Amino acid sequence: MPESAPTYTVEAQISRADQAKCQDVLTRWMAALNRYDAAAMDALMHFPHVRIAGGAVTVYQQSGNNPMDLFERLRKQDGWHHSAWNETTLVQSSPAKAHYAVRYTRYREDGSVIGVYDSLYVLSLLDGAWKIQSRSSFGP
Repeated sequence: MPESAPTYTVEAQISRADQAKCQDVLTRWMAALNRYDAAAMDALMHFPHVRIAGGAVTVYQQSGNNPMDLFERLRKQDGWHHSAWNETTLVQSSPAKAHYAVRYTRYREDGSVIGVYDSLYVLSLLDGAWKIQSRSSFGP
């Protein structure tokens, strides 16, 4: 006897108001990153926070665990000065979670491009606040 097809439940999508809140989080995230402001970045993250990049999975258990040495290395190795979003696209969502496919460019001070990178950012609504819960990046 053939097996029946699995049944899937599709939850409601994120509201337009919450989409705007998520976009604001992403905008403030990039601004904090470019200021090299670890405390402001922490304020936009839920903990534990998971980052997948460079073949490694890192879990930041609490605020203050976000290592800023990556940016020091980028400054020394590539002359990194700032980054900017190219795209932030909502690809999946529910009322309490949103997956954003993002693309960003890293620049040198003279405006020359270091590289363009794709990532997936997961934002969660916890304790009444939308924040970044995890990131998976193809960049270093």
